Amino acid sequence: MIVEFNDCSVRYGTRTALDRLSVRIEGARLGVIGLNGSGKTTFARLINALSLPSEGRVNVNGIDTTADPDLARREAGFVFQSPHTQLIMPIVQEDVALGLKARGLKAHEADRRAVDVLARFGIEGLARRRVHELSGGELQLAAIASVLALEPRILVLDEPTSQLDLRNRRRVIDAIDALPEDAVVVTHDLELAARLPRLLLFHEGRLLADGDPAETIARYRRVVEC
Repeated sequence: MIVEFNDCSVRYGTRTALDRLSVRIEGARLGVIGLNGSGKTTFARLINALSLPSEGRVNVNGIDTTADPDLARREAGFVFQSPHTQLIMPIVQEDVALGLKARGLKAHEADRRAVDVLARFGIEGLARRRVHELSGGELQLAAIASVLALEPRILVLDEPTSQLDLRNRRRVIDAIDALPEDAVVVTHDLELAARLPRLLLFHEGRLLADGDPAETIARYRRVVEC
């Protein structure tokens, strides 16, 4: 992926969520950390045009998100922190196939592709299960599958391991490690963050650190202790 933020700011009334960010991101994996309200989720939402800049530009694999937000959303899929925000149909397969049907695929083809993407995570057995019956890890994997079914080139994950027990957390981390798609991972999980090759640290709407995971996490710990 190549994502460029050029003097980008996001404001909501008098509040500045992200202030004059300029950064270029290249490579297959990026981690994003910071305190609550630091700007990290705003940064992530800008990548697939869930949010648009108040000033400046965001360019994702050659796509200007302000000029063509629909194309940007096809390029970068977004997995929300809560799987219940992502999964809206009662049956897992129906939910994973929903976006495909909305794009014009016939029902049988959408259902086949839904099962195929579930099989990538070894959870094809969940296809006919009811969403409310799933464990936390199963919910998260199903949410990731529902986005990947639409074949984005970049996957943006917002707190993918939050509220998971140790076993389900490991399942989700292993799934992220195995993704062939590029991924941007927003997380408070410092063990997960340390596995990523590059970390961005946001604080009070500004990019505070960018680079080596160990150094960036050490800087984050100093921020937390202040």
